[in-house]
Amino acid sequence: MELVRKIYSLLAGTRKDVEVTKEEFSQSAIKFGQVTPLEIDILYQMSDLYNATGRLTLADIERIAPLAEGALPYNLAELQRQQSYGDRGRPIWLQIAESAYRFSLGSVAGAVGATAVYPIDLVKTRMQNQRSTGSVVGELMYKNSFDCFKKVLRYEGFFGLYRGLLPQLIGVAPEKAIKLTVNDFVRDKFTQKDGSIPLFAEILAGSCAGGSQVIFTNPLEIVKIRLQVAGEITTGPRVSALTVLKDLGLFGLYKGAKACFLRDIPFSGIYFPVYAHCKLMLADENGHVGGFNLLTAGAIAGVPAASLVTPADVIKTRLQVAARAGQTTYNGVIDCFVKILREEGPSAFWKGAAARVFRSSPQFGVTLVTYELLQRWLYVDFGGIKPAGSEPHPKSRISGLPPVNPDHLGGYRLATATFAGIENKFGLSLPKFRAVSATPVQTKAAA
Repeated sequence: MELVRKIYSLLAGTRKDVEVTKEEFSQSAIKFGQVTPLEIDILYQMSDLYNATGRLTLADIERIAPLAEGALPYNLAELQRQQSYGDRGRPIWLQIAESAYRFSLGSVAGAVGATAVYPIDLVKTRMQNQRSTGSVVGELMYKNSFDCFKKVLRYEGFFGLYRGLLPQLIGVAPEKAIKLTVNDFVRDKFTQKDGSIPLFAEILAGSCAGGSQVIFTNPLEIVKIRLQVAGEITTGPRVSALTVLKDLGLFGLYKGAKACFLRDIPFSGIYFPVYAHCKLMLADENGHVGGFNLLTAGAIAGVPAASLVTPADVIKTRLQVAARAGQTTYNGVIDCFVKILREEGPSAFWKGAAARVFRSSPQFGVTLVTYELLQRWLYVDFGGIKPAGSEPHPKSRISGLPPVNPDHLGGYRLATATFAGIENKFGLSLPKFRAVSATPVQTKAAA
């Protein structure tokens, strides 16, 4: 069948679903001299058992002799494209174009995900910044996350829930884009020929993605956090993004960067592998994952990733928020950790954990759903590894194949295709028999 595939590829080129007539196939087969007219007749007889068109397609070849389980690629055009690159790899400009394409889609996906859950993020920040000691008032401003949400809505209005959204959107686009692009890039480098990726490579890819985003994450978060807590202060000048930038300066934008690394690297190292395996578990029999299942996979992966790194997120928030009069100040990650542990106890490191899970889990779910759906809807073939969902799963090979018939008898269909029309091929005159169903009249006569 490899020769049949080669002949078909010469006729079809890089096009898909090309129908080849018997005459066209026979003329091309003459060049090779290894395919007899009888074999061509048998091939077309077998293909007509499924769809009697008298023409041969790639799907027919796959039905007659499917590729080995897990074999890639699963169409000839893809095989030709990958073989043309071979060991020399793709041109550097093509790889850059692919990264730019993914970066653009990641920017849109990041903005959608951040906007969807921003009110929860604001509540999480205010809960983490709430300090039980050194308070001027002497009591906590918020009892819990729900109480915080109600008070913000009551005293600051609906748009108070979106305070600081603009700098978040400006920064989240490149941040999420870098994270998704780096994760895809590293995963591609470790993807094996059968499409699998070792677990350590998945963790490494996620960790690299988390570390690479801090250059954008830290400045945008310190501005966002200071704007989010500014609503708690009813007196004094109005705080805006420009005033925060003036107060901090360039180097001040990276205050708390160490804590940001401690949070983002393990978060992504946990999130992306869990997400990838959840997608496999939720895939259908053809390996396809629908939009709702993608969202579910993203939400499930966000629970352990967001909850386990909450202590680092608390430390980062405390370092980045400007302390008010009478509040405890911190000099670095270790000093912050020691003071929180001594003054507020171990439970303080888990403040806002619920809000963080409820924010991060759906946010990354929405972000990755948007990212993967955009890759499907706006798919561009750069000659690399296809993004998940843009093509049928490798196990399905050719979409639209008929399911296996449990009532099928061993070689009956093969024998039928082989011996059909044999009396014409060899000049024989064999009798033909046709089963005649008994009519009601005949049944009564027999009785």
